[in-house]
Amino acid sequence: MASYYYLIASLPELKADGEMPITYSEFLNCCQSNVSDSDYELLVNLTLSSTEGPLVSEWAKFYGMLKKELSYQRSVNLGKSYSSAYDKDGFISQVVGSALSAKNPLEAEKILLEYEFENLDSLVGLHMFDDHVLFGYAIKLKLLERLSCFEQDKGQAEFKSLFDGIQQRVYSL
Repeated sequence: MASYYYLIASLPELKADGEMPITYSEFLNCCQSNVSDSDYELLVNLTLSSTEGPLVSEWAKFYGMLKKELSYQRSVNLGKSYSSAYDKDGFISQVVGSALSAKNPLEAEKILLEYEFENLDSLVGLHMFDDHVLFGYAIKLKLLERLSCFEQDKGQAEFKSLFDGIQQRVYSL
């Protein structure tokens, strides 16, 4: 297990309710000369659904459960059956339920993001300057990167457009 004292200490803090202080490519540039070739390759290929790497396999189990619970509750809300069996976690069910009842999709994403950050902090635990912290940081950065793709103005404009189209159809009946 490698130690990355300088690298980790030099990275900006990531917060679930904050902006992305560094892009993923800037993060990779910082890592390139400071991590092993194998860790760097894992970081380059890292996605939220990855399963290889320090901490990543534990994350993958959690993330898989979260995605299955989201699919299950969305199916139930649409009145459809959900045929896949999965291990249910009561707390994940509660978080997903509160996210799905949020006032808008962006708010739901923020609820899930906060929970994902808390889970990553729990997975990192007492690790301080090692590959667990580095990969936890990378996953958090990927989560923030995903959230930054949401543009509220465009989303509201699309919603208004869809809603106006539905209203026109109703009025034409």
